[in-house]
This record gives sequence, C-alpha cells and structure tokens, in this order.
Amino acid sequence: MTKPLVAIRSVSKHFGEFQALKTVSLDVWPGEVMCLIGASGSGKTTLLRCVNQLTTIDSGGIWLDGELLGVREEGGRLYRLTERQIAQQRLKTGMVFQRFNLFPHKTALENIIEGPVQVQGRKSDEVRSEAIELLRRVGLATKADSYPAQLSGGQQQRVAIARALAMKPMLMLFDEPTSALDPELVGEVLAVMKELAQSGMTMMVVTHELGFAREVADRVVYMDQGAIVESGSALDVLGAPREARTKAFLSAVI
Repeated sequence: MTKPLVAIRSVSKHFGEFQALKTVSLDVWPGEVMCLIGASGSGKTTLLRCVNQLTTIDSGGIWLDGELLGVREEGGRLYRLTERQIAQQRLKTGMVFQRFNLFPHKTALENIIEGPVQVQGRKSDEVRSEAIELLRRVGLATKADSYPAQLSGGQQQRVAIARALAMKPMLMLFDEPTSALDPELVGEVLAVMKELAQSGMTMMVVTHELGFAREVADRVVYMDQGAIVESGSALDVLGAPREARTKAFLSAVI
C-alpha cells in the first residue's frame, strides 16, 4: 500500500490557554506498530483521542484509510459531521484505555458481544462464536461466564482488548493499557499486544513500557510539550537518540 493508513496533518488542539498539540504531522502505515512515548502532559493521549474523534481538533486534518475524519468538504468549506456519521467513522478504530470500562453487569463473553450486535447489527450466534475465539486468543477461554468483578485487572484488560477486536477495526489504539495494572499483571497484557502486533494489526500505542517498545515497535515517536521531538526506529530513538530532550527523558526513566 502506497498510502498511509493514518495521515495526521498540522493538527493543533487547545484546552483553554493550554496548547496540548502544536501542529502535529504524522503518518502511520498499514501493519505498522507505532509507540508514542514522553512525559505525562506531552500530548500523546490527546493525539490518540483526536484520531478516535473523542477529542475534536482545532485545526489541521486527520485521514483514516483515505477518509477525512470529523468533517466533510463542500464548496470549499468544511462542515462538521453529525454524531451518527462520526460514530460510523469510529467503527474503523478500536481503542483500549487505561481503565477497562467493562460493563460490570455483563459477563466477559457478553461484554465482547455487545458492540457487534448493538452497534453493527450482526447476528448474536455468529458474533458469539467469534467472541469465544477472541477469548481463546487472549488466553481467557475459561472465563467466558465470569463477571468483571471476578477477574483480575490484567484479565479485565485482556477482555477489553478482545472487545475492541470484536468490532474488526483496521486500527487499534492503546492508551497506556498497563498503567492501571499491578506490576505482576503487566506481562500478560503485553503478551497479547505482542501477538496482535505479530499478526499484522496496525497499532498506535501510548506507553511507558520501553521494553515493549524496544521489542515490538516498528517506530517510536517521542513527544514533548505537544510536539513531536524525535521519530525513528526503536533502535535509533531508544538506543541512540539525537535530540537533547529525548536523551534527557530516557535518562530519567531508564
């Protein structure tokens, strides 16, 4: 494919006086695993939320699979899409958050089935067999009938990943998916993400897990104060960074 799956062009975002993103431009290619690193408040999560249209950009544009997100152009002017149209665009992405956001009154299996049936209007029986396979894929085949309160944090996050995959997205977004987990549970979630990366899924991952980035990322992007400071292979950015700000960040966290 000669076009990026995600094309981010000169995107800016303010929250009041604070500028969270400063004319950010970035391409994500099909099958690429991109890890976004940087200190808290550097703009990583905001960028992810803009791609998923949970946060509205102030200027610039984001294209997913060649489609401009959030707006349509007509007669040289831009018009914001309806919430229904935006929700339709959002189906192309799956997002996994720091907190698991599972329905507490539904089992693991029911949590996974909910989206495809209610949002996509698919048949329950068909989705059920796919959901069981997804639970097997994330190592939770025996937990189909368990409720979130009966699962560990790591297990809940793996259900959340399976739930996102059930919508058959072309892009997976991960916002620090292990930051709310106890240290001993981090590995089981990262293992699922590694398998997903190896399967060819396009992924944008905000993470503090530099070992994961070093092992899995095709590209590492270091952000600071709402801007991209450095971008390149994991070997280059994590092993031999060029920019002083990148070096200072890595020396503080490694």
